[in-house]
Amino acid sequence: MYTTADFRTGLKIEFDGKPLMIMEFLHVKPGKGGAFVRTKLKNIITGQVLEKTFRAGEKVTPPNIEEKEMQYLYQDRDEFCFMDIETYDQVFLKAEQLKDNRLFLKENTNVKVLIYNERIVDVELPNFVDLEITQTEPGVKGNTVTGGSKPATLESGGVIQVPLFLNVGDRVKVDTRSKEYIERVEQRIN
Repeated sequence: MYTTADFRTGLKIEFDGKPLMIMEFLHVKPGKGGAFVRTKLKNIITGQVLEKTFRAGEKVTPPNIEEKEMQYLYQDRDEFCFMDIETYDQVFLKAEQLKDNRLFLKENTNVKVLIYNERIVDVELPNFVDLEITQTEPGVKGNTVTGGSKPATLESGGVIQVPLFLNVGDRVKVDTRSKEYIERVEQRIN
């Protein structure tokens, strides 16, 4: 059992029979009355976000979630192939099961697959991935200091906002949680 003192971002709990992940939490101790914890929770299966307030010290149960490390291998039409790195078993997931994560999947990337009651419910990407820009408007000389941004399509199919000085072929680091550009990755010359 977890108590509200154990709450942290990313903690998975079960509430009302649903597996939830804590996205945000705030311990509040008002002048009058008992302390409480405000949380923003994400349903792991549906992706729905809800807000819930818990009394301080309230107990919640951990969900029956198993985390398996798998490697993303390839995409075949609307199915994505993952391999269990321990048993080498392959599993195919539909695009709907991956939600927006499929837009930042790169071949040979290790991911965590979440299994709830023997059913795959979500795939957790690494926090940061390096991807190549495959399509964007060219940077205009003199426009790099203004701090503007432009859309860029990545090799995985995702579209993010990047600074104006980036061009096709540049590699960028992307935060997969917020789906935002972090920095340009220097090209290694072999």
